[in-house]
Amino acid sequence: MTATDRSIELIKAAAQSAADKLAHDIIAYDVSDVLSITDAFLLASAPNDRQVKSIVDEIEERLSKELGVKPVRREGDREARWVLLDYVDIVVHVQHSEERVFYALERLWKDCPEIDLPADAVATRGKAAEHAEQRAAEEAADLDGELR
Repeated sequence: MTATDRSIELIKAAAQSAADKLAHDIIAYDVSDVLSITDAFLLASAPNDRQVKSIVDEIEERLSKELGVKPVRREGDREARWVLLDYVDIVVHVQHSEERVFYALERLWKDCPEIDLPADAVATRGKAAEHAEQRAAEEAADLDGELR
């Protein structure tokens, strides 16, 4: 069994929405062979809680306006560290970068086929690592300045 055309359409729209809001490391998996409850997972992350919320809001708005769907469940909203949008056919996980590293959902689903995503979404791969390196360099420079 593979993800349905409708699931793929939802995943691609959600991935583009996440990319438009500068999400990091967007990836999607076809989980239809291993889960009976959904066809596909979309994973995305952001370096801060406010951006996580912005990405989630954009995905929800676009899927509602363009494809006429609303999530049946939205969890994790208050803390905005890991927000889950359940559309039945697909499940979207938007995580704070720290949660993404800690929970490493990719390891769980790495044996599932990846779903091709729009170029903007694919271009986000590696952004979290870049961002972390940049922050570490800035913090080191700040510390160095304080020590002088």
